[in-house]
Amino acid sequence: MRARAGPRPRLIFPARLAMLMPMTSMPRPAFPKAILFDLDDTLWPIAPVILQAEQALHQWLQTNTPRVAERFSIDNLRQARLALLAARPEFHLDLGALRRAGLVAAFEQAGEDSDKVEQAMVEFFAARNAVVPYDDVLPGLLRLKGRVKIGSVSNGNADLQAIGLAHHFAVSVAAHQLGHAKPDAAIFHAACDALGVVPQDAVYVGDDVLLDVRGAQQAGLRAVWLNRTGSMLHLEHGVEPDAICADFDELLDWLKRSHDAG
Repeated sequence: MRARAGPRPRLIFPARLAMLMPMTSMPRPAFPKAILFDLDDTLWPIAPVILQAEQALHQWLQTNTPRVAERFSIDNLRQARLALLAARPEFHLDLGALRRAGLVAAFEQAGEDSDKVEQAMVEFFAARNAVVPYDDVLPGLLRLKGRVKIGSVSNGNADLQAIGLAHHFAVSVAAHQLGHAKPDAAIFHAACDALGVVPQDAVYVGDDVLLDVRGAQQAGLRAVWLNRTGSMLHLEHGVEPDAICADFDELLDWLKRSHDAG
């Protein structure tokens, strides 16, 4: 008589095995000593601001340099800047200088006094810095203040002093001042040096998966993708952020959950 077969052994897949194994606590990294932020499209939306600034500039041109305004529309000026940027890629380091050079060329072609270019730039920058931070930004910065050193690293020309946020940042590094732009490691290292921290003790937060996330990681920092739109671009580009957060609330939650309070 054949013996009755026992119960078949259960197949346990790795994911299930991990759930069944006793929980062991992995050591968590220390809380970062510094948090560095991108500015445009991370702390505030920039596209509508630039659009309004260009409209304000063109209205100023209509009043003060009508020959330029008659010859060049907003789009004409934009296309001329793009052509200039293609011919002189060094302007990527200073978009303000690019706009100034574009205006100088337009003034010359229109037979207008180029001495007025600086007045036009003052008008543009005043409107360009009239940004409105996302609702979560100011409360988030206040919660971080005193906990970590806060800095900014930007390829743009936002003026934190004019915007009224400079007092939240111990250090602000801009590409046009340093001569290096993201994703160059030099700009991330300059900010870390200014704050007195090594890159491994800093976290960078930005909205661009290539310039901000990949750039910061290649410079030795950890990087958080502040993804306010639910984009999946990180998969397309093969980028693995250390964290993906939709806003400052999620960023602060990740910092708390994933780090040793010290």
